[in-house]
Amino acid sequence: MFKTRLISGIVLVALAFLTLWIGGPVTGLVTMALSLVGVFELCRVYKIEQRSPAVLAYVWTVIYYAMLMFRDVEIRGFQIGRLTLPLMITYLLAILAAYVFRFPKYHDREIMAAFMSFFYVSVMLSYIYKIRVMENGGYFVVLIFLCSWGNDTLAYCTGMLFGKHKMSPKLSPKKSIEGLIGGIIGAGILGLLYGLFFKSRFDSIDHVELVLFIICALGAVPAVIGDLAASAIKRNNDVKDYGRLIPGHGGVLDRFDSMIFTAPIIYYLVVFVSGL
Repeated sequence: MFKTRLISGIVLVALAFLTLWIGGPVTGLVTMALSLVGVFELCRVYKIEQRSPAVLAYVWTVIYYAMLMFRDVEIRGFQIGRLTLPLMITYLLAILAAYVFRFPKYHDREIMAAFMSFFYVSVMLSYIYKIRVMENGGYFVVLIFLCSWGNDTLAYCTGMLFGKHKMSPKLSPKKSIEGLIGGIIGAGILGLLYGLFFKSRFDSIDHVELVLFIICALGAVPAVIGDLAASAIKRNNDVKDYGRLIPGHGGVLDRFDSMIFTAPIIYYLVVFVSGL
């Protein structure tokens, strides 16, 4: 099991690096594909993956990413990128229409699950692409992985060595407060080292080492919430893993649960400190 998990983890990191290095439409399409799989996995938890609300979530996910990738295209002087909020409103109207016009076929719990799947997975995960297409985005996007995967690894190591006080014994009995602190500080240190190593790439940011330390430490906090939230959903619905796509790791939501929360936070912190 460990060998399978290690090999698939290495392959996953390599594919992530290649995708982000190429950037542009490739990053957009891969992120969209991950979002579609994630939406499917979450809808399957609520047993609606092949029903109308889930199908609407798949369709709106594709439209949403198309709008992001063609955001600068103008139609009669109006940029497509400015239509993302109306798109989300029309999605809510669409699934509510499916709810009321086919009542009582769908339960309100299923409709809320369909809305959450689109917003929680597709919209939140899209910030990976949004960061990548920013100016100098190829370097900023690495911060997401330092916060999420770095925090996860360092929290595990710190917890194994020093963990004594349970953080959430009912939800995740193996996680400790010491591991939580170690993961957050560790992610910050990774950001600091990253800033030192690539200092020349962030010449527009003063004291870049300290800034990246703060960004990564702050970004690690929602990573913990994302991880626990995904675990809570599984426990509430008696699900062990969201999927089997990644051998030894489970599904997209099992591996990218913390990143879903980290990506938007990193995006807005980067926008704030860089003025982009």
